[in-house]
Amino acid sequence: MQTSGDSRPIILGSTSRYRHELLQRLRLPFEAIAPAVDETPRPGETPLALATRLALAKAQDVAQRHPQAVVIGSDQVADLDGEPLGKPGTHERAVAQLTRMSGRTVVFQTAVAVVCHATGFEQQDLAAVRVRFRTLTPAEIEAYLRAETPYDCAGSARSEGLGIALLDAIDSDDPTALVGLPLIRTARMLRAAGCSLL
Repeated sequence: MQTSGDSRPIILGSTSRYRHELLQRLRLPFEAIAPAVDETPRPGETPLALATRLALAKAQDVAQRHPQAVVIGSDQVADLDGEPLGKPGTHERAVAQLTRMSGRTVVFQTAVAVVCHATGFEQQDLAAVRVRFRTLTPAEIEAYLRAETPYDCAGSARSEGLGIALLDAIDSDDPTALVGLPLIRTARMLRAAGCSLL
């Protein structure tokens, strides 16, 4: 798969369907390859540091295997008062996450990195999205989780779907960041890496 700029392949270092759908908006040919990265937080690691480290690690891991490609890595961690909230994985954990976030402001730290080993290019950036949750009843949480099953979403909230009904406000300068890939920042870095978008 080639770009129209310097003809380097573009690879999304992710198996996330949300990031795949977002990157398609740029209408660039790309392929998605799973990075082999341990996503376990390090002791004392902040959500911002975790998201930034993992985004770069994902891009670097895939770029090492595909050195001629321009590789995009991204990661998102929900930040509740400095505590990282990842993907819940189960219904019970999702209930616990949403119960804790009810009536509170959560910062979704969405990091993105672009790496090309052949050219020595490496950039990363972070889009912080402040999300204010409504005060949620247990019945609302159960109804939402039954409808959406967002167990693969950081913080259990799928804002592009019914999850928007859980929220009072979203504050961001990169609107797609909350879904999982900040496209304004991604496009900026792809241009800097030599990829022609328009």
